[in-house]
Amino acid sequence: MSTSPDEVVWNLLHGAIAARALAVVAELDVAGALADGPRPVGEVAAEVGADADALHRFLRALASDGVFVETEPGVFANTPASELLPAGTGWNAFAQLFGGVFYRGIGELDSSGEATFARVLGTDFWSWLAEHPDQRALFDLAMEQGKERRVERFAPIEWRGDETVIDVGGGNGSLLAALLDRRPGLRGIVFDLPETVRDEAALGERIEFVEGDFFEQVPPGDVYVLSTILHDWDDEHAARILSTIRAAAPEGARLLIIDSVVPPGNEPNGAKWLDLLMLALARGKERDERQWRELLAAGGFEPVAFHIEGVIEAIPA
Repeated sequence: MSTSPDEVVWNLLHGAIAARALAVVAELDVAGALADGPRPVGEVAAEVGADADALHRFLRALASDGVFVETEPGVFANTPASELLPAGTGWNAFAQLFGGVFYRGIGELDSSGEATFARVLGTDFWSWLAEHPDQRALFDLAMEQGKERRVERFAPIEWRGDETVIDVGGGNGSLLAALLDRRPGLRGIVFDLPETVRDEAALGERIEFVEGDFFEQVPPGDVYVLSTILHDWDDEHAARILSTIRAAAPEGARLLIIDSVVPPGNEPNGAKWLDLLMLALARGKERDERQWRELLAAGGFEPVAFHIEGVIEAIPA
């Protein structure tokens, strides 16, 4: 059954409300409260500290789109979608960010081409995160979401087997740890800002966390990984990151970029929407293949392959 023009517009219009509603139930950990099965909404509200009528209205709306289900009047249960949302999960963190600080930043998005986050919050996005450790922790947890799929994207990459891998902007190290689990001969360095929330003891003996700023310098290594980093930045700043890596890269080094390559045409693609979020937060952008080639050249790299799994492989030019 095709979607009517009215439905297309309505589905877009209520998106902001849905994002905020999802953030509210994520903050309350309603999915966790329903983990053992259906419960009356009044009972859940008392447990999580919410108004029962308001919570019922949130859950009723979300259930209409498949997040939670009302099994009988006033009784709700999890669905496969809401089972992704308990506290401590990446999707819970994403829900809080998209319906929280991201929501505030994108609410003033306009056509000026400038990031609206700083205008609304009073400072740039990265400085704001550094000043709000709880939100930084949410951000790092959200970035861990989907690490298994990101690691699988490395499948077409050939490895010598004894390389030192530098995960530039690697957050809490979850991606690098997952990669090294699959390739026991590799060693790694997670390189990120000092305020990054991480458990260094959990990284193991083969991974070291090194504090630093990728606009200034990065450690030497055999393979550099940039996983969903460059889309955070405009072309000028992204080229600076690449130039910093190029300056540190020894002969024979490789660069692996995990990021979206926006396809042409009108088919649905999440990167086309994330592109607007990147603009609002920090003037970042999602890029198509032509834009990636231009950016890599500006940063001193030459693309070797655009793998279908979403990995761009490049070498120093």
